[in-house]
Amino acid sequence: MGHSGTSISAAAGIAEARCLKGENFRIIAVIGDGSMSAGMAFEGLNWTGDRKKNLIIILNDNEMCISPNVGALSSHLNRIMTGQTMSRIRTEVKTFLKSLPGIGEQMLKFSRQVEESLKTFFVPGAIFEELGFTYVGPLEGHRLDHLIKMLENVRQLEGPVLVHVVTQKGKGYKYAEDDPCRFHGIPPFDIETGETVSGVRFPAPPSYTSVFGRTVVTLAHEDARIVAITAAMAEGTGLDRFAGQFPARFYDVGMAEQHGVTFAAGLATQGFIPIVAIYSTFIQRAYDQIIHDVCLQNLPVVLAMDRGGFVGADGPTHHGLFDIAFLRTVPNIVVMAPKDENELQHMLKTAVACGRPVSLRYPRGAGVGVPLDERPRAIPVGKGEILLDPPDAALAVVAIGGCVHPALAAAELLQAEGVPIRVINARFVKPLDTELLCDTAEKIKRIITVEENALMGGFGSAVLELFAELGLTGCAVRRLGIPDEFAQHATQKELRRLYGIDAEGIASAVRGMLTGIRS
Repeated sequence: MGHSGTSISAAAGIAEARCLKGENFRIIAVIGDGSMSAGMAFEGLNWTGDRKKNLIIILNDNEMCISPNVGALSSHLNRIMTGQTMSRIRTEVKTFLKSLPGIGEQMLKFSRQVEESLKTFFVPGAIFEELGFTYVGPLEGHRLDHLIKMLENVRQLEGPVLVHVVTQKGKGYKYAEDDPCRFHGIPPFDIETGETVSGVRFPAPPSYTSVFGRTVVTLAHEDARIVAITAAMAEGTGLDRFAGQFPARFYDVGMAEQHGVTFAAGLATQGFIPIVAIYSTFIQRAYDQIIHDVCLQNLPVVLAMDRGGFVGADGPTHHGLFDIAFLRTVPNIVVMAPKDENELQHMLKTAVACGRPVSLRYPRGAGVGVPLDERPRAIPVGKGEILLDPPDAALAVVAIGGCVHPALAAAELLQAEGVPIRVINARFVKPLDTELLCDTAEKIKRIITVEENALMGGFGSAVLELFAELGLTGCAVRRLGIPDEFAQHATQKELRRLYGIDAEGIASAVRGMLTGIRS
C-alpha cells in the first residue's frame, strides 16, 4: 500500500478473507502516528473494532510524519507516560490495595477497576479500547528484548489488538536523530559527516519546489488574502519559507488531504485565496473534495501539485501521472503546467489572480536553468505560445509542462537533419488554446502532442476531443506520453527515455510520422 493511513483497512480485508476461506493465520498492520491523522485510518479502526476479528495493529509513535506531527490526536499521543512510569504506578497502586484488610474478591475487582481508571487518565489507550481494541503499551520500541517478548505474548490474544510502540525517528544515527525531516528522503551523503554529496561541480538551477516557495512568499507580501495549506509536507512542498514569514496564515493539516482541500474551500468562501500544496500522487486522495467542495462552488482554491510526472526512485506509488486526466474532466477548473521554473512563478501569479479553481502541476527536481524574472506576472488564461515557427515546418510538436524543453531540444536535432518543426508550449490543458491549435492543424496537418502524464484522458486526448467536437479533419495526430500501465522504479531520465518523451524520443516520433513508420 503506497499512501499513508491505508494499512488498517487492508489488514481488515485480509482478516475477513481469512475467515471466509476458513484459514487461520496472524495478520499484523503497522501504521505510524502521523498516518493515524488520515481519515481512512479511523474508518479502518471503526470497522475492525466492531468486527472483533483477530488482528494486531502496531502503532509506531515517533512524533513524526515527514514533518513533525500536528493535530489533536498527535497531542493526545504525545501525553504518553513511559512504559516504565506506567508500570511503577500500577505496582504502587496494587501494593497499596494489598495492604488493606479484607482484600478478598471484592478488593481484587476494585483493583482492576482502579487500574482501568488509571489507564483512562494517564495513557491514550482508552480511545482505542472504546473502539473495541485491546490496548497494549506504550512500549519502548528500541528495547528489542522487551519488545519481542511482548509481541510474542500479544500474538496469543484474541480479537483486535493495538500495540502502541514509542520510537525515535532516525534512532542510532546522530545526524538523522538531529534532523529527521532532512533524512526522511535524502540524496547520497557522507556517513561520517552527514553532509550531502551532490556530485555537481557547478551551481545547479533552483528546484521547482524552491521557486514555488519563494513565489508564494512574494505574492503573500502583496496580497493578505493568500493563505497556504499543506498535508504534513511543509519542507517537501517548499512552504516552510512561507510558514516562517506568515505563521498565522500557514496551515499544516497533517496527513489529511481530504480535510485540507475542504478546509481550503471553507477559507475561500470567506474571501481568502488558499494555495494548497500537495504532491500530485497525494492529491488523488482528495478528488471528491475537489469536485464537490471546490469546483462545484467555483471557489478560488489553487491546487499546487509538486511532483507532477515521474518522481524517480519513489516508484509507481508516487509518480504523479494521472492529475491532468482526472482533473480536466471537472467543470470550472483551470489546468495548467509551466515549461520551466520562470514560467512557474508567472503561472502561480495567474492562478492567484484568476478567481476560480486552478490546478498547477510542476515536476520534481531542478529547473532547466533559465533566468528568473524579477517579478511574477499574470499570463492570459487559456493561451499557449509558439516557441519555434519556421515557415516550412513539416510538423508541429505541441507539448505541455516539463516536456516543452525536450521538444525544443528535439527540434534542434531535427533542424540539423533538415527537418524544421513548429514547437508550441500549450501552457493550458483546460481551457485549450482553440485558435492556436486549430490554426496549426489546418496549416501544418501533422501534430504530435507530448505530456508526462497518462495518455488515456490526458492532454493529447483533450486535443483530439477538441478536433472531433469542431469537426476538424485532415490533420494527423500522434500522442506521446504514458500508456495504460503503471510506470516502475527508475530515474526520471531513464523513464523519460523509456517512454519516448525525451529529446531523442520526440525526434524519433517526428521522423516516424513524416516517413509513415511508427517508431
